[in-house]
Amino acid sequence: MIRKLTADRDGERIDAFLARCGELTRSAAQRLLEEGRVTCADKPLKKNAKTVVGQEVCVDIPGPVTVDIVPQNIPLDVVYEDEHVIVVNKPVGMVVHPAPGHPDGTLVNALLYHCGSSLSGINGELRPGIVHRIDRDTSGLIIAAKNDAAHLALAAQLQDHTLARTYAAIAVGGFKEDDGTVNAPIGRHPVDRKKMAIDPRNGREAVTHWSVLERYPGYTFIECRLETGRTHQIRVHMASVGHPLLGDVVYGAKKPYPGLAGQCLHARRLKFIHPATGETVELECPLPDWFESVLEKLRKMT
Repeated sequence: MIRKLTADRDGERIDAFLARCGELTRSAAQRLLEEGRVTCADKPLKKNAKTVVGQEVCVDIPGPVTVDIVPQNIPLDVVYEDEHVIVVNKPVGMVVHPAPGHPDGTLVNALLYHCGSSLSGINGELRPGIVHRIDRDTSGLIIAAKNDAAHLALAAQLQDHTLARTYAAIAVGGFKEDDGTVNAPIGRHPVDRKKMAIDPRNGREAVTHWSVLERYPGYTFIECRLETGRTHQIRVHMASVGHPLLGDVVYGAKKPYPGLAGQCLHARRLKFIHPATGETVELECPLPDWFESVLEKLRKMT
């Protein structure tokens, strides 16, 4: 399917322009640019290309791909649901979407069973309905779209920060200040491609706001608000300022913390503008029992 679009402003990134036109998310636009499916005057445009007013851009949007993922009857802790969106409190250990090494048992498998055919497929065959991700060993709120219109609207909110995500975390060490911001670009680690790292040269903009909730000897209970949503963002940012998350064996101490299956990081609050009603929806889920148990142990140390 070919779409012809005419740029209406100068100097806008081509992926941002395509997303603003309303048929693609920005990540989907970037993928089409990488595949050479976005052209101007029959020449493929690069990802960093900028628009010129009046420029005609041709976009070759591939047809829908059949989803080859088996629906599985996996219990879900549904926090909010209607005909447009569903918000789930994901447990630690659950992978969000199928990937090498995790072909099933994922949140997507569970959503396909729970929602049937009512999940958007706008971001490709491996992540139907998924608007954003959280790590396997991170718990908490994650939103999925039930139709393409809702998916596009929520993806736009991720870009303009009206979809707000707030996390609770336990960091190693004590903070001098009560709050602060880490503004450091994140990219793939130059050696270990499974990890992320601060990359001032080639990384993507990443901003995390943090504030102290409670202090303990050697540890701090903090709240983190994401302004951007890079892979492992909070974990990388906190480690970069000398405060890796408790239980994070990738960016912190290599020895697991007793009783923890992953890092102490929980997506606690979610705020978004409902894609159909325009109303603001604010959701919160309690800290999981394992997280509360760690806090109780730390409180007894004070």
